[in-house]
Formats: sequence, C-alpha cells, structure tokens
Amino acid sequence: MGISVSPGKLVYIAGQVGVDSNGNLVGKGDPAAQTRQALENVGHVLAAAGAGFSDVVEFTTYVVGRSSVQGYLDGRGETYPTIYPDGEFPTNTLLVVAGLVNEDLLVEIKAVAALP
Repeated sequence: MGISVSPGKLVYIAGQVGVDSNGNLVGKGDPAAQTRQALENVGHVLAAAGAGFSDVVEFTTYVVGRSSVQGYLDGRGETYPTIYPDGEFPTNTLLVVAGLVNEDLLVEIKAVAALP
C-alpha cells in the first residue's frame, strides 16, 4: 500500500504512548487501552499543528511482543471508525519489539501528516 502526497508542509509526530495528559499510564497490561490513548494523543498533536487524522499519511506502530498485536488491532478497530469514518486509512507499518522505554508501555504510535 502506498500514498501519494503533494508537496506541502509535513508534520512529524514523535511516538505517542498510552499516557494521559497528567502523565498517568492508561491501561496497564492492556494494549487495546494503550492504543486508544496513544491515538488520542496523536490527535492532540495533530490539532496543535492545525491538522487532523485525515492529514495523516503514515503511521509507524511499535507493539511489545506478539501477544500485544491482537490487543493493538482491537484498540485500533475500536478507534478507526470514529477517526476515519470513510474507511480510508493511512499506511501503517507494524513492528513487534522486545520493549519500549518503560516496561509497562505496550504500544507506541508515531505519525507523519501532510498539510496542503
């Protein structure tokens, strides 16, 4: 899958994790809850940049261990219909890793958005 992007402003969003605005982990041991929170955090960064999910052209997702993949897919499946109601999703590279910076984190999502 690929996406063609016209030249414009690119917004690179650093990896977002399942931590709320107060710095509290959301969903310890629950990759679905952490996915929902990470995507919410991506949405906040997009909004601050004057963008939205429709501007995202690429996600890179890191999940800890193969056992977290289904939870990530469940969390994404719960969230995507709201943020992508037309069913048109950006590209996503899913990587299974041994761990993230904090042992309680199970999902990290980074994004690239293209603005006109």
